[in-house]
Amino acid sequence: MFNKMIRIALSALLVLALSACTIGLDYQKPEAIVPLTYKQDAPWKEATPVDQVDKGAWWEVYADPILNDLEEQAIAANQSLQAAMARVEQVRTGLKLARADRLPTLALSGSARRERTAGDFSSDGQGDTGNIFSLPFNLSYELDLWGRTKRSIEAADADSESIIADYQAVLLSLQAELARNYFALRAQDNEIALVNQTLVLLQEALDLVKSQYENGQVSMLSLAQAETELANTKAEVLGLQKQRNELLNALAVLSGSSASDFMLVAEVGELQPPEIAPGLPSSLLERRPDVAAAERQMAAASARIGVAKTAFFPSISLTGNAGYASAEIDSLFDWDNRTWGLGPAIYLPIFDAGRNSANFERAKLIYEEAIANYRQQALVAFQEVEDGLQGLQMLSRQGVFLTQAVEYAGQALMLSEKRYRSGYVSYLEVIDTQRTALQVARSLARLQGAQMSTSVLLIKALGGDWTSS
Repeated sequence: MFNKMIRIALSALLVLALSACTIGLDYQKPEAIVPLTYKQDAPWKEATPVDQVDKGAWWEVYADPILNDLEEQAIAANQSLQAAMARVEQVRTGLKLARADRLPTLALSGSARRERTAGDFSSDGQGDTGNIFSLPFNLSYELDLWGRTKRSIEAADADSESIIADYQAVLLSLQAELARNYFALRAQDNEIALVNQTLVLLQEALDLVKSQYENGQVSMLSLAQAETELANTKAEVLGLQKQRNELLNALAVLSGSSASDFMLVAEVGELQPPEIAPGLPSSLLERRPDVAAAERQMAAASARIGVAKTAFFPSISLTGNAGYASAEIDSLFDWDNRTWGLGPAIYLPIFDAGRNSANFERAKLIYEEAIANYRQQALVAFQEVEDGLQGLQMLSRQGVFLTQAVEYAGQALMLSEKRYRSGYVSYLEVIDTQRTALQVARSLARLQGAQMSTSVLLIKALGGDWTSS
């Protein structure tokens, strides 16, 4: 009779398990606020997320072997990136914990104790003292009637994907920051070279003025002006060198190296950004890891609404044990000393002082926050692309005018030097034209550095290598 009741109970539990439902709405990604076109009239299409696609070695578009080596070194040794990878592994462990709830737990809980029973519980009315040895296996399994475990796994899955996207965001930011610092260093090299070239000219000019002063052709004022300009320019070189050292130290940290041991030889050359086709606006939602992370956080928050809602419903667990128990250790494993037990347990919340309701409302509000964060991140993505596109366009136009200004300033300097040698003007005019020529040339060098930095930021805004999209 008892066995028949057990079979009926198990059958009923099996029916409940098979007919279990999942509480909460299935996740549907809300629409993001996206433009139909860039201001540069780029086309638009419906986005299909591909944030897991490799972003590519996008820095190779600059065709700089030193930059390539630095990027590879940073990927292998940067400590912030290592920390981000450790966070990924942490969340993957959490996902394993969530999936483990699908399966029953089995444990061995052996015990040995000596105890005395009261006289009322013994047959002769006298208290008994004795040993009890037991070695049972305990089984516990909670039926997922309302989908709590399923929703928990959905949330953990989304959390894992979000952290992986965060890692990709850290990686892309690291690569971009390293490239920007590298090009800032190269722009600094160009600027230092320009000032050093000017130093040579100023030294030659000072030698000429000294000779003229000694021959009585110019006054002490001209000599003092020439010496002042030379000393001031030497001081500027030292300031530029200080800034270069700081950029070098920043590159060392980004590449995972010690600043004391990190060196890069100065290189001088024209900096020209690559031609970048921006692609489609919706590709941001497909490729950018920060947008993908925000969307996955939204999915996790949606799943946790279902988890919170299951707290209002009863939970049913199936527990059982089987093993041996005996008063003597020698006879513990005798067949007659076997024990077992099996039965369901039900938990039904009746009064919780509003805790479940508060948790449910909180879960819904967290989801609303995640939606707003996702839409905001999409807007920021498009802003950054617009900044990059317009920035490159404006810097290119600036470069045309600055190139002309460098040419005209060089001509003016040649004319002023001829006029000075002919005695038509004072040396002050030469100093002014030299200053102007150097200032314009340095402005062009800084602008080229800004062009390279802006192109890097645009590539980052596009989510990495655009050539494979």
